[in-house]
This record gives sequence, structure tokens and C-alpha cells, in this order.
Amino acid sequence: MILLVISDLHLGRGKYFKNGHLNILEDFFEDSRFYEFLDYYSSESYYWESIHLVLNGDIFNLIQVDVEGVFNHVIDAQIVCATLDRIAAGHTLFFNAIKTFLSRPNKKISYVIGNHDIGMSFPEAQEHLNDMLGYKLDYSFVWEQHGVYVEHGHQYEAINMVPANRLFMDGPNGKTILNLPWGTLFCILALPKLKKDRPYLDKVRPMASYVKWCLFHDFTFFLKMALIVVGHIIQTSFAQYTKQNRNFKTSLKLLKQVTIYPKYGKIAKRIFRKRPNLHTVIIGHTHLYEWRKFRGNRYYFNTGTWNPIPSIDAGLHESVARLNYTILELHPKSGTIRSAALNSWQGTWKPFKEEVWTDFT
Repeated sequence: MILLVISDLHLGRGKYFKNGHLNILEDFFEDSRFYEFLDYYSSESYYWESIHLVLNGDIFNLIQVDVEGVFNHVIDAQIVCATLDRIAAGHTLFFNAIKTFLSRPNKKISYVIGNHDIGMSFPEAQEHLNDMLGYKLDYSFVWEQHGVYVEHGHQYEAINMVPANRLFMDGPNGKTILNLPWGTLFCILALPKLKKDRPYLDKVRPMASYVKWCLFHDFTFFLKMALIVVGHIIQTSFAQYTKQNRNFKTSLKLLKQVTIYPKYGKIAKRIFRKRPNLHTVIIGHTHLYEWRKFRGNRYYFNTGTWNPIPSIDAGLHESVARLNYTILELHPKSGTIRSAALNSWQGTWKPFKEEVWTDFT
């Protein structure tokens, strides 16, 4: 059996709106290569192979798609379903790729829910996506089989963390709505204001360096950014449907984590310590692909993103787009791992480039 893991595609309404205007909130432009990717792993020598694809969170950018011109932070199941329809209209090839993949023998897809697609936690949204595809996906916040642990990773940040037993709350008119964390609310209410001036703001890595750069070289925008962030903290601390996850300690963590991500290698090590039966941990969320080997032949992979990442690092001053994925080969009967690799998809002319490869035999 072969396990494929990708994350952080961030599909929106498409590159262009119906009127021809550019959608500055669209992040995903690789529909064709995604189709090639799934076709490659479901045809020819892989046609009869058992292939399990895990979509590890933030596949759909459900929180940055307007419904009738409005970016709504009071989100119920009906809004999520309407958003999925808008995304599908802008990415028909992507949805066709999934349908074609699942139509072939021994192919399966599991969907791990992230922070940008937290709306997929609604059972109605899951059923709606299944109906759109004509196939049933498995949904969860953690996927675990054969010693492999897959999680999106947003729950390790104060700005994106909501306890599993508090995902939903009572909304207006008796509807059940999402209990959104600060980071998600920021993406809905504040980020679009900033992206009008700096469309790639949320993609720059390392973000902390960019904020410092703005302080000295783009002070006007730095001041605007600071005012919007502080204003957002104050606003969401008192509004009816946004104040539920706020306290002083959390606010201090929020200010820190706006620009600094947790060390996910340390998080993977912590997971291994608690779960000695695991040999591989795969996380996404940070948009930075990486891997580490730990004692006992254990591995941590981060699949990064398929979106372009502008960098202000002096040693990497370019817009980087790596179509990364993790591939693991498992024994068909025992489920023991044979090999694992972090690859970068290149296209049908040269299917992939191995960033790192490990042999477990």
C-alpha cells in the first residue's frame, strides 16, 4: 500500500471572478499539476495499486470566500456548503482530478480538517462534499494507521486553538455556528484589509523578518498593520460571537504568535514520546516543508504548501513554489513501513524530485 499526504492547498473561488477581475484572495494555481499528480498515482503501474491519499488540512480556504459579497464570521453549515459550491465553480479541474482518482481501483481519500477548512467539521458539509464528488471521504482531525500519525497542526497555536468539545456554539436564530479562534477571525475580518495593499502579506516567510523590515523601510504600512491588529484584538474581545475564547494570557500569546510559529520538530518529538508505537509523524500548517530523524528510526515530515511563498531571506530572495508531498510505502498485509520520502511534484515530464528518502528495510 502507498500512502500520499499533502496539505495547505487553500483553494478559493479561482484566480479570476466572472467579471474578469483578479481574485487577490486566491492562493491555489496548480489545478493542472494536481490533476497530473493524481493521474500519475492512479494509472499505468499504479492503476491496481492500493493508494491512500490523505488531504491534511487547509485544502479549501473556506474562511476567505465571500458569500454574496460578504465575509461572514458567523458561519453555519449552510454557509459552508454554499462556499464549497463557489470553490468548485472556480476549480473544476481540481474536483475532476479527485473524481477520476477515486473512480480507479483501490483508491481512497481521507480528509484531515485544518483551521482554514474548520467548516468541514459540520456533518452537513461533509455530506455535501461527498455528494459533489460522488464518493465518500473519511473525515477527522487526526489520521492514524500502521504507526503513521497525520495532523494538520493548528491546534498547537494559541491563535488557532479551539478545544474539540467547543467547536460549535449557539448562534443567531437558533442556528449552530462555528466557535472561531482568534487567528481564523483575523483571516476573515482583518487580513482582507491588509491584502488590498500587500496581496502576499500572509504568505511571506519568515513573517517576523518582514514585520521588522516594514518597521524600517515601509513604516506607513507597518503603522496600518499595527493599528488593524490591535483594533482586531480589541474588537474580538467584546463582540458577541467572538469574545468566547479571550483572556489576558491568551492575548499575550496571540501577539507573539502572529509572527512566530511554534517549533514543530519539537512537537513531533513530544508526540513520539507520548506514543511509542509511532514511527512517522506528518504535520502541515506552517507552509514550510521540513523533515527530521529522531532516535529509534523515527521521522517527522512537514509537507509545506502548494502555494507560492515569497521570502525576504537574503539567501532565498525569490517566490518559492514547491509542490511537496510525503509518500510512504507500507507492506500490504502487515502494514509495516518499507520507505518514506518527501517529494516535490514536477509534472508528467519528470514526475517528482526526491527532497529526502528513507529506507526502513
